[in-house]
Amino acid sequence: MELSKSQREIQVKQQRKIKAFWNYFKQNYDLYLMSIPGLLFVIVYKFIPLFGLTIAFKDFNIFAGDNIVDAVINSPSVGIDHFKKIFSEPELLQKIWNTIIISVYKIVFLFPLPILLALLLNEVRLEIFKRTIQTLVYLPHFLSWVVVFGLFATLLGNDGIFNNVLASLGFEKVNPFTEQDLFRGLLVTTEGWKEVGWSAIIFLAALTGIDLQQYEAAKIDGANRFQRMVYISIPGIFPVVILMLILRVGQVLNAGFEQILAMYNPAVYEVGDIIQTFVYRIGLGKMDFSLGTALGLFESVVAFILIVSSNAICRKTLGRSIW
Repeated sequence: MELSKSQREIQVKQQRKIKAFWNYFKQNYDLYLMSIPGLLFVIVYKFIPLFGLTIAFKDFNIFAGDNIVDAVINSPSVGIDHFKKIFSEPELLQKIWNTIIISVYKIVFLFPLPILLALLLNEVRLEIFKRTIQTLVYLPHFLSWVVVFGLFATLLGNDGIFNNVLASLGFEKVNPFTEQDLFRGLLVTTEGWKEVGWSAIIFLAALTGIDLQQYEAAKIDGANRFQRMVYISIPGIFPVVILMLILRVGQVLNAGFEQILAMYNPAVYEVGDIIQTFVYRIGLGKMDFSLGTALGLFESVVAFILIVSSNAICRKTLGRSIW
């Protein structure tokens, strides 16, 4: 059967694209070879484990087979029963609410701080002072949450320095590790102390990409430092700010597993227990792998929806997006 003119044109375009790709591949084959280890890593550690998501739809029994794959296959299917359980039990809904509240607190109070820190450091002209401040604010990032917990427990615990001072002045002791009204504030404060300096690195890098001639031209026109920051620095890093905000909103159900696991206790479960810590206790502590997997899958789906929707909102309202 003879092809029509439009079909022949499409076929010719496809052949040209294939030929162009092979020409590009021959010229840059070494880059493709270098990408093989990364692709293997993604396949082995990201795609193959997706098979385990089927546990969320099964009454998983680890002894149902000779190995883990047989156990997953042989476990009876229960459909979406585990997801119904998530939305029917008040305890699970409370964990989801705690996760959202803590994460929103961190976004509202902590997201602007690295931007402000980067803008201030960018205005420092004494290089030695600037490097010293950068080093000091970066250092807490390299401490584990267990160490951070130890430091703040020494300062704010029942027998900590802060409470000893309060007691000596005749005031009642305050322990944010055991008081529900203060625990979420403690999480935000410790997260800020540990990560704000490190998070500022990407904004500092974005600031270095701004053309210095813009600052010089603004200075000649009479703009002071604050005006140059507002009209040059902030617009210059605005695309990076939007990118980081979209990614952070997509992680709204990730409220800081390691931090909370190190700091919380049964006294603050009501306000501090989040999805990840609940999955840890249920999935590993009570061996309920199916419910834990269902919660993890629910979190991933919500994160995907949030990233796509926030990206679309930024594209329509601000004209900037990831894709």
